Amino acid sequence: MTTNGHKYSILLPTYNEKDNLPIIIWLIVKYMKASGYEYEVIVIDDGSPDGTLDVAKDLQKIYGEDKIVLRPRTAKLGLGTAYIHGIKHATGDFIIIIDADLSHHPKFIPEFIKLQESGDYDIVSGTRYAGDGGVFGWDFKRKLISRGANFLSQVLLRPNASDLTGSFRLYKKPVLEQCIASCVSKGYVFQMEMLVRARQHKFTIAEVPITFVDRIYGTSKLGGTEIIQFAKNLLYLFATT
Repeated sequence: MTTNGHKYSILLPTYNEKDNLPIIIWLIVKYMKASGYEYEVIVIDDGSPDGTLDVAKDLQKIYGEDKIVLRPRTAKLGLGTAYIHGIKHATGDFIIIIDADLSHHPKFIPEFIKLQESGDYDIVSGTRYAGDGGVFGWDFKRKLISRGANFLSQVLLRPNASDLTGSFRLYKKPVLEQCIASCVSKGYVFQMEMLVRARQHKFTIAEVPITFVDRIYGTSKLGGTEIIQFAKNLLYLFATT
């Protein structure tokens, strides 16, 4: 059994994820239990109308209140504020951010932890665009948009990270708090700005190649509005960093 004296708080923001939630939590518990690291999963549901919170309550009964912590909100208020809300209730000294839609496989979490320990890195980020990382389940258009967004981000912002638009990351808790305090963006651009601010603060960043899989249940929350907002915020960050 592995133990390193640290505790990892895994933040799981949810909105209409009732079908995915039992699977992602089962996988998190499986890999964290096998690795022996101390952990908790904090579910931050934003008033999902599909019954996600009820499913989370059932999962809490199965795995225990010490492992599954429920901190719901009454409305969909955005990723940034969801993380802030989760951090307030986190008892770990490291924070792991992962999507609830099964696009991020929890099997990579122990790799994040081992890499962080090896260099005492401030941030470990999953990357689809280095090593044997990749994307599965996207059509050509979606891949083109993602690659194009990442390429523009690299050229304009120089983030010292190969995957700026990804959201599967491990942070030292004080580092995440400082990055969030520096951010002004909301929605999907928030993840991108986090690494830009990390670079400004001279935090160290390491990367683990991951395979990103398109969601199995539910529909993607990425649409034309988010793409336009991304472009606007990219230009804003370019002008201000």
